[in-house]
Amino acid sequence: MTTGARVSSACLRAYHDLRDGKKHKYVLFNLGKDNTEIVVEKVSSSTDYEDFIADLPETECRWAVYDFEFEKEGAGKRKLAFVWWAPHAAQASQKMFFGASNNGLVRSLAGVAFEIQGAEYSEVAYEAVLDKANSGN
Repeated sequence: MTTGARVSSACLRAYHDLRDGKKHKYVLFNLGKDNTEIVVEKVSSSTDYEDFIADLPETECRWAVYDFEFEKEGAGKRKLAFVWWAPHAAQASQKMFFGASNNGLVRSLAGVAFEIQGAEYSEVAYEAVLDKANSGN
């Protein structure tokens, strides 16, 4: 039996547009108002990583998938990063709802290369994500 919120079809469409169509740079997900469904909060084509960071609220949880491009050994690489943003200032009840729904969301997003969980901006900073991206193939 699955616990947590269900993933909306709009989430899957936005993710596939990012993964397959490369129509977006990142997708931000949130819980719907009644905490029963995961919804798309924002899609963005901005290639400025700082725009992505600015979209992560200081006091609320979010999930995101970011199309992370980087260089490794002189070759251009692209990996999809799943980000679970749960800042220290978020309400405990919100963290619990997000935690209960996290695995279901990740499992529905085939093709994610790595996951990052952050409670502070330094944990999701470009350099931290680059280190994680470089740790794999």
